[in-house]
Amino acid sequence: MGNKKTILVAPLNWGLGHATRCIPIIQKLISNNFNVVIASDGNAMRLLQKEFPTLENITLPSYDISYPKNGSLLKWKLLLKLPHIQKAIADEKKIIQKLVSEKKIQGIISDNRFGVRNSKIPSVYLTHQINVLSGNTTFLSSKIHQSIIHKFNECWVPDTEGGTNLSGILSQVINFKIPIKYLGPLSRMKKENHTIKYDILILLSGPEPQRSILETILLKEFKDDSRNILLIQGVIEKKQKTLKFKNIVCINYMLAKNLQDAINQSELIICRAGYTTIMDLAILEKKVFFIPTPGQFEQEYLAQNLKKKNAAPFCNQEDFTKEKLKELINYSKLTLNNTPVNYTNLFRLF
Repeated sequence: MGNKKTILVAPLNWGLGHATRCIPIIQKLISNNFNVVIASDGNAMRLLQKEFPTLENITLPSYDISYPKNGSLLKWKLLLKLPHIQKAIADEKKIIQKLVSEKKIQGIISDNRFGVRNSKIPSVYLTHQINVLSGNTTFLSSKIHQSIIHKFNECWVPDTEGGTNLSGILSQVINFKIPIKYLGPLSRMKKENHTIKYDILILLSGPEPQRSILETILLKEFKDDSRNILLIQGVIEKKQKTLKFKNIVCINYMLAKNLQDAINQSELIICRAGYTTIMDLAILEKKVFFIPTPGQFEQEYLAQNLKKKNAAPFCNQEDFTKEKLKELINYSKLTLNNTPVNYTNLFRLF
C-alpha cells in the first residue's frame, strides 16, 4: 500500500442513484493517488463491484427500504421501518469503528449513510438534500437530516450554488454549522455525437414494487408502437440479459460506458425524476419526460422545478399515456452551467 491513504466510499442502497454518482468520485480519488474501499449493500453494492471489480469492498447492513404500492403511504412506512434503520446505523458505526481502529481507512465519503462516519478521521457527507421534503413535516425532516449532517466534517453537494442549480431549494441553506462545498453536478457520463439509434429510451430504477409497476405500465402503453424503443430495467443481476417484445428491446442493466452510449444514441428519454438521473441527462443535454416515483416528495418537487424552468415535462405515474410525449415540443432540454471542480483541493481534507 505504501504511503497511499485509503478512503472508504459508502453510498446508500436506495435505487441506483447514490451508487452511480459515487463512480466519478471514486475515479477521481484513484487518479489522485488514493486507495479506495467501497461499502454498501444490495443493488448499489453489486453495481459498484461490476464497475470496480479490483477494489476491496465491504458489505454494510441494509436499511431495507422499499416502497408501498400506495405511494402516499411512504412516509408512514419509513416511520415503521425506523427501529430497523436505527439498528442498521448502529451496526454500520461499529463496522467503521473497527476499520478505523485497525487503521484500514484514513477518510470517509458517505452518500446518505448516517452511521458511516468517525470522529477520529475526516468524514464527508455527500447529499443534494440538505432540506428533505416530506409534505407537512418538511421542517422537521429537514432539521433531523441537518442535525445528522452536522456530525460530519464537511458536506459535499453535487450541484452548483444559487438559483440556476438543478436541485432547487433542496441544496440551498444559510448559516450551516459545517463547511458546504458545491461540486457541480456529478456524472459518470460524457456527451458524444452518435447517430440516433433509438426513438425512445426508457430508464427504470428505484426500489420495488414501484419500479415493476412503472415497467408494466410502459410495456403495455408502448407494446404496439412503431418506434424503436430500448428499455433498461435497472435490475442488477449476475449476467446481462436482453429480451425483445415486438418493437421494445429490454435489457436488465447496463454499466456506465454502455449506458452512456445508449443515452447518446436516443432521441428522447422517459425516466424517474431521481436526482442522479437528472444530473446525467443534463450533462448529456437530452430531451426527457419525467414520471416521479409516487409518494417521493423530492422527485415530485424536482420534476415540478424543471417544468417551471421549461426544461422538461412530467406527469404522475397513473396518468401516463404515450400521447403525453407530444408535450416535449414545448420544452427545451436539460442543460447546465458547470464550473470544473479542483479535486486536488477538495481531497486535501484527507
